[in-house]
Amino acid sequence: MYSTITMGGVKLELSCPKKVYSVALDPNPDWTFEDLISELNALEIKINSGSKVPLPFAKEKSRDISNWKNNGRNSSSPFVMRVFEDDMDNIDAEDEQVHDQKSVVAKRFNFDELYLSDSDDSGDESAIDAEPYLMEKIDLVESGLLELSREHQFKVKEEIRNQISALEMELKNTQYQRKIAEALDNHLTVVQRELEVRSQIEERKIRSDAAYEDARRKEAEEKLRQERAKAEAEAKRAEEAKRAEEAKRAEEAKRAALEAQRRAANEAAAKKASETSKKLDPDANLGASNAQFGGPQVNKPAAAANKIRAAESALNLEQGRLQKLKQLDEEVQALRSSSNENFAKYERQIAKLIQQITGTTESVRQKEYDLLKIFCDARCPQSISTAALVKKVVANCKRPGNPAFAQAYIIVRITSKAPHVMDLILAELNKACIYTVPKHYSRSAFGSNEAYYKALGFQEDDEGKIESVNSYLTRLECYMKLYGALVQTDNNNVHGLKEGWAWLARFVNALPANRYTAVALSAFLRMAGYSLFRKYRNQFVKLLNMVSYNFLNALKEQGDSQLNPVIVEIESYIKDGEFLREPEGRQLKSNLQSDRSVP
Repeated sequence: MYSTITMGGVKLELSCPKKVYSVALDPNPDWTFEDLISELNALEIKINSGSKVPLPFAKEKSRDISNWKNNGRNSSSPFVMRVFEDDMDNIDAEDEQVHDQKSVVAKRFNFDELYLSDSDDSGDESAIDAEPYLMEKIDLVESGLLELSREHQFKVKEEIRNQISALEMELKNTQYQRKIAEALDNHLTVVQRELEVRSQIEERKIRSDAAYEDARRKEAEEKLRQERAKAEAEAKRAEEAKRAEEAKRAEEAKRAALEAQRRAANEAAAKKASETSKKLDPDANLGASNAQFGGPQVNKPAAAANKIRAAESALNLEQGRLQKLKQLDEEVQALRSSSNENFAKYERQIAKLIQQITGTTESVRQKEYDLLKIFCDARCPQSISTAALVKKVVANCKRPGNPAFAQAYIIVRITSKAPHVMDLILAELNKACIYTVPKHYSRSAFGSNEAYYKALGFQEDDEGKIESVNSYLTRLECYMKLYGALVQTDNNNVHGLKEGWAWLARFVNALPANRYTAVALSAFLRMAGYSLFRKYRNQFVKLLNMVSYNFLNALKEQGDSQLNPVIVEIESYIKDGEFLREPEGRQLKSNLQSDRSVP
């Protein structure tokens, strides 16, 4: 579709509506060219004066066609210009591109001086009068409106682009701030953790230093308190000794007389026993066997053969210990009668501590410390605490499951600081069990079984009945276990392995083979045999061979079925070499899982 413009008249064939914004188009215009020019000028003036927005095609001067008419073209042939829609679309597209670029300035088209030359391709040779091509009224309005619309769209698009850019920038800033916040938060978390770790380390260090200082302070306070207690105890003992000296002076003559009588009786009995032993020599076979196997040579028993079977040295030691124990009892009785102080609470404390002893290192150390604390207490005389310790230790060994090794370790530690206490404990053990001496009474020396059993150490119940043999053997075994554990403890022990070896030699050489002595020997070997072998080696093995050859054969010859269990026990101990293995309980446990050897 195209438009046709002629020189004499203008005929428009436009593809546009007949009325645009209340402006009507005349379908058949019949105007002269001068009328058209004047009309267009008037219309432009009207539009320019009434419009507030500058138009891109506004003219600055009126159209002058006089020169155009005199350009030498006298041809009356009309000028025809055809414009196709495709060309118009391209022009519109170029116009939009020009408006999108801000740096390009729209140019104004001016048709005042229009020169149209004859085309070489034209078939008409006649001159024509050229008339300028001008936009009609509707084209100017549409162009203004289109320009306004494009400017508005451009502004809207620009505003939208600005808003989008602002939103994108804000989003980027938000994301960047979020990343910064996350990084800062992570950094602060790491810093806080480091501060917490440092704080914990400092706190632990402070607590450790405080604990160390507290321990040092307590140690100093305890040392000072012990020194004060020792000084007070010494002062009190001196005062008590002074009072006791005054009390003893009154009984000195009586004691001297009694001591003289006792010595005379002992000397007479020892002389008579020595004479009788030389005549009878009941242990000659044992002495010969001892010499045959290279066993230790000990003195022949000096006791009466028809009553006591024991080594003379053992009886003398027993007598001295019992005398010390008797003196301690007398001193305690004197203190109780001369003092109004109640010492029963200290005795109860000692009994409770001994009952609480277990086979752990911590228990042994704590109970040792607590017992020594009572010994150093100035309010409790040492004779009272010593007597209580002696009696409670021996009495407690009868308790089932009694830790003999742990109890022996505490006894050795205490007696290393107070050696006289060991003789008192041994004296109490000798009173409770004659086989710790060792010694044995013959049945023929007593008129009744009751007297014989009482001499062996059988106890009576509340109704006066003698306990059974099995009950007695159970107690005997407990006493012998404590004695065996005591002699094998090697830690400044005043009654150690040397005394244990002497006891075993006296036992083999002097005591007969029977059910009581067999149980005592078995219990002693199971507790002290390991340590005796480590010290005496081959000599101990020879002594065991002598026990197997003489003692066990003598038991077997009796044909008593009640002896079979203890015979099997001693035989297995010797043949299986149980003395090569450390007995259970000898090592004190540091806790419930780990063990620690007894020093």
